[in-house]
Amino acid sequence: MTLKLSGPLGALACLLLTGAIAHGAEPISLGSRLELFVDDFLIDQLSGGELRLHPPTPKDVAIVFDEPWEGNTSAYVTVFQDGPLHRMYYRGTNYDRATKTSSDEVTCYAESRDGIHWSKPRLGLFAFEGSKANNIVWAGIGTHNFTPFKDGNPDGAPEARYKALARHDRGLYAFQSSDGIHWSVMRDSPVITKGAFDSQNLAFWDPVRERYVEFHRGFRDGVRDIMTCTSTDFLNWTEPDWIDQGDAPKEHLYTNAITAYFRAPQWFVGFPKRFQPSRQPADHPDPGVSDGVFMTSRDGAHWHRWPEAFIRPGLQPERWVNRNNMTAWGLVLTKSDVAGVPDEISLYSSEGYYVDNCRLRRYTLRQDGFVSVHAPHSGAELITKPLVFDGTRLVINFSTSAVGSVRVEMQDATGKPLAGFTLDDSAEIFGDAIEQTVHWSAGRDVSRLAGVPVRLRFVLHDADLYSLRFAPAEN
Repeated sequence: MTLKLSGPLGALACLLLTGAIAHGAEPISLGSRLELFVDDFLIDQLSGGELRLHPPTPKDVAIVFDEPWEGNTSAYVTVFQDGPLHRMYYRGTNYDRATKTSSDEVTCYAESRDGIHWSKPRLGLFAFEGSKANNIVWAGIGTHNFTPFKDGNPDGAPEARYKALARHDRGLYAFQSSDGIHWSVMRDSPVITKGAFDSQNLAFWDPVRERYVEFHRGFRDGVRDIMTCTSTDFLNWTEPDWIDQGDAPKEHLYTNAITAYFRAPQWFVGFPKRFQPSRQPADHPDPGVSDGVFMTSRDGAHWHRWPEAFIRPGLQPERWVNRNNMTAWGLVLTKSDVAGVPDEISLYSSEGYYVDNCRLRRYTLRQDGFVSVHAPHSGAELITKPLVFDGTRLVINFSTSAVGSVRVEMQDATGKPLAGFTLDDSAEIFGDAIEQTVHWSAGRDVSRLAGVPVRLRFVLHDADLYSLRFAPAEN
């Protein structure tokens, strides 16, 4: 990066760049994008606090799979927002424990205007027991785990505005649709053949890296694991490879539910269903219990997976039964049921599998609220790595108690406080907001520091810090 600055600002830039070079730290080019504290990417020092995982809040049952062509083993749900409409796709099938047989599998469709209340339109496409008055959207190959998405590729063809992957025989086939309802196979042979595929295998357009990215199930050393590959045209894919989960323990990840986070698409977030096959509920004949976990990545290949559960089975006995707690693929914004509260993230998790008609329960989370830098009442301090930003103001997503607080200091790359932006200059911030502009005695305009390396020092008491970004001036 070349800076062309003169006068006092030029002198400041030279001082800051010299400090960064002296410390041997390559500044993180933050630009104006939103960054979440879901790992230590931004963190140089953290004392007195911790990165804390925040489980979502269970809400209402979004949908019950109770149609004759659905039933107690309906699963592999996909949810995404499409303009004013929310779309849902899932496998419909039922298991008869007495005869140990399953009904034929079909792909079903539901829709919603708010992501909360769902209906099953009668599509008139495929017959069930002589009638097309049903919500079956696909009944060809791949109904076991048909997983669609709306293609965000700006160069995508109109007839393939919606795409899907689904397993048939020993591979994944590619599908297309112009409207999300009428589907056809794109090629009469599988496009991906390396893997197990006996799970919800999914793909989507990666807008940051301008490619399609795919995640599917494989078995590694006898453990259910995740493989990934990429494509520029959705038909020709790279050789699948295992994702790297760092030092996370080897555990069965039954599904992956990986997606690009819609507010910060440079981040991939995943919500695998973790399966523990050796545990068996006393009152159920099939072994295995499950919960939902959380994982993040910046490139789709290297991941940080939290060992603690993101969604526990909880007090409902049926969620302790084999193959429950499967998080649907997709995150959507929904209205809060509390007046005056900002929109929330909704995600969906299954219950009732094998026991009765399956259900999908909605869970909610504050925007960016997966993980926070958490400070106790006694206080914590966070110092970021050197950053280079664009923008005119610093915006944070935070929450405090009535006695808690957040203060922010801007430093040069060597850690020296910058005049007008020291801790003593920082306004004491308290409250709860998705986007709060930080103020100092020098004001809130930080544009004169844009383009040069700085550090941020946060001093927090009884507070949670979820995300930050440098934003343009408010209109």
